[in-house]
Amino acid sequence: MGNYVIRRLIMAVPLLLIISIIVFGLLQAAPGGPMGAYVRRGSFSEEDLRRIEQRLGLNAPVYVQYGKWISKVVKLDFGQSITERRPVTAAIRDRLPNTLYLMGTAWIVTILIAIPIGVITAVKQYSWFDHVVTGLTFVGQSVPIFWLGLLLILVFYIWLDNPFSSGPLLPAGGMYTLGQDFSLWDRIKHLILPVTMLSASWVAWYTRFLRASMLEVIHQDYVRTARAKGVREQVVIMRHAFRNAAIPLVTLMALDLPLIFSGALFTEVIFSWPGMGRLFFTAADRRDYPLLMAIIMITATLIVLSNLLADVVYAWLDPRIRLR
Repeated sequence: MGNYVIRRLIMAVPLLLIISIIVFGLLQAAPGGPMGAYVRRGSFSEEDLRRIEQRLGLNAPVYVQYGKWISKVVKLDFGQSITERRPVTAAIRDRLPNTLYLMGTAWIVTILIAIPIGVITAVKQYSWFDHVVTGLTFVGQSVPIFWLGLLLILVFYIWLDNPFSSGPLLPAGGMYTLGQDFSLWDRIKHLILPVTMLSASWVAWYTRFLRASMLEVIHQDYVRTARAKGVREQVVIMRHAFRNAAIPLVTLMALDLPLIFSGALFTEVIFSWPGMGRLFFTAADRRDYPLLMAIIMITATLIVLSNLLADVVYAWLDPRIRLR
């Protein structure tokens, strides 16, 4: 197992290098290039633009610019943010805890809801509960996430009033109420709507995946053999069926793990959440290429690592899998 993990980590280096070359080239080829952020302001003369271009090294050939960039990245120096006017690492460090707070909460809520429901719907196949859940998961997968967020604001912020105090039932944005001392309930209220928006689609996907996988497993011979031996039904379902049925779900969850870092663009923009998704949106809108490159490359690294983590978990869930 250790040798396999080391080999995968070594193989990830050229993969990430290729990704960085492609992304760097695409950003350079975008209209306006890296200087587009300064050109759009319209407050710089041609002489100012040339001086900025020379100071940032943007007048050098693309391969020279890439060489300078990659030489700094290996030292974890992603350069200077154009819009934030400070190091990229500092901008990410300020926003990352907010995204981990939101995305981590949504991910935990999703797992706590999706796994039990997915198992129950498989065990009680074709029951009224199964039909209701199946219908709701179709709705959860079909509804656009941005539309759901706007609907939640319309219902809980505009239509419904708080019965205990004047004002809306739930806040429409932000992490906390400005000008108010720390309050746990205030933080929870600000989490409810964005977490609901994020969890809705995740719960639908995870529930359907787990249900389909459980239905395939619970009819296998080894499950029937466990029942024939007199093993309690709860043990049969959780130890023999769920452990093997969870393998496809692990893949889906592993691919979603990088979102905990990169954030949810629509959710953070709609609910004015100061996280990585909103930072990425701002950087893209203002053509802050150093910040864009940093977020994209860190996300790509996390995707590679999350796939490796999924493979390792496979071997733990199913001893028949051998990583050679």
